[in-house]
Amino acid sequence: MRQTTIVNNQTVDKKWYIVDAKNIPLGRLAASVASTLRGKNKPTFTPNCDMGDNVIVINAKEVLLTAKKDENKIYYHHSGYPGGLKKINAKDLREKHPEALVEKAVRGMLPHTKLGRKQFKNLYVYASSEHKQEAQKPIKLEVK
Repeated sequence: MRQTTIVNNQTVDKKWYIVDAKNIPLGRLAASVASTLRGKNKPTFTPNCDMGDNVIVINAKEVLLTAKKDENKIYYHHSGYPGGLKKINAKDLREKHPEALVEKAVRGMLPHTKLGRKQFKNLYVYASSEHKQEAQKPIKLEVK
């Protein structure tokens, strides 16, 4: 008889991966990173458990946006006050907060639940090629 392996938080083996975002399309990068954060690349994937790995994204400032999305893509947020809708295009957001482009794309691809918020904390995004996680010895993750 076959048995289904049930994974819980104590039996999960988490690894560290590093992704270089230089000249990689934003959507392709975000889909690959979100899948790794959820743990969908593991054969023992359990949707109700945080079994994903930790991912470091470097060179987020040089991520590729195609088809004039630098000028045309607009990010909205609201201040909470009447008439408080704020907007910024991708080019200005890249200048102010280069990490925010990757973070917003990945957050949108994770579940919008407590578990998704917990999995998002395993993402580390840096604008340049320097990062603080050298001690974890991250494995290079290729984005197709």
